[in-house]
Amino acid sequence: MNSLEYIKNIYKPYRITKMKNATIIDSSEGKFVLKKENKDLYTLFNYLNKRGFDNFPKLIKNFRDEENLFEYVEEEQIFEEQKLLEMSSVVASLHNKTVYFKKTKLDDYKEIYENIDNNLTYLSTYYNALFLKNLSYEYQSPDKYLFCRNYSKYINSIKFCKDKLDSWYEKVKDKDKVRVSVIHNNLAMEHFLYSLRNSSLISWDNYKIDTPVLDFVTLFHNEYLNADFSAYLEHYFGAFELNDDEKDLLFILLNIPINLQKNDNIQKNTINVHNNILYLLKAEKLTKEYYSNNSDNE
Repeated sequence: MNSLEYIKNIYKPYRITKMKNATIIDSSEGKFVLKKENKDLYTLFNYLNKRGFDNFPKLIKNFRDEENLFEYVEEEQIFEEQKLLEMSSVVASLHNKTVYFKKTKLDDYKEIYENIDNNLTYLSTYYNALFLKNLSYEYQSPDKYLFCRNYSKYINSIKFCKDKLDSWYEKVKDKDKVRVSVIHNNLAMEHFLYSLRNSSLISWDNYKIDTPVLDFVTLFHNEYLNADFSAYLEHYFGAFELNDDEKDLLFILLNIPINLQKNDNIQKNTINVHNNILYLLKAEKLTKEYYSNNSDNE
């Protein structure tokens, strides 16, 4: 018996609605969500419950075909700014309740340093070549002109990251442990359902054990066009304090320029360049706000 047959037999649904990656089940027994998952959420949720964290949908049944049946969470509407603050509290709680120190191997920090440094070197070369190529056109299209006008922002961001990366490595190169926690690793506004009773993080497909800073980096990448994260970060730091080298790593990762998507449509290319530059400006704003208020950490 597959998952839908089981549900029809047990819950007698009167409506089944197919969504893009889930199935909504309406029945006299309640409302449920059937979703295919590629990770063992049963074990994860049991662990989180034991750690005192329950901000996730109740898992009703785990099927053998990697589908899970969840209790449906009815989201309550609030302003986006307030929703962000609520999310920051929940994410901070996740990190607080699952954090621990993990022993590192001899070259773990060195490997992180080299991976980031190599990426920055690649980006510097790539954007420099793109700048020179765009300059060679006698008549620049709007996307090329916009990129060239703002090329210095890419260079400044990469320089900041390289300088901060060197100082970060000096702090951590002799350490033999790192702070890790369960991270959601898929944060976005649509993956947080606010509820007065119990707000929930959903879509846990990418969860893993890693440094907590990655959750904010992922959220910022996904939502920088839609939100101002100053209040979120301040609220998060107040609930879960990152140490100095974690904060340095956070701002390094935030300020790495994101990939510039290019296609054959000039209008779309211009929008992509604009969004790319906006990302750099918002990351720079967050970084300056933090370091200007914490000048001893510069």
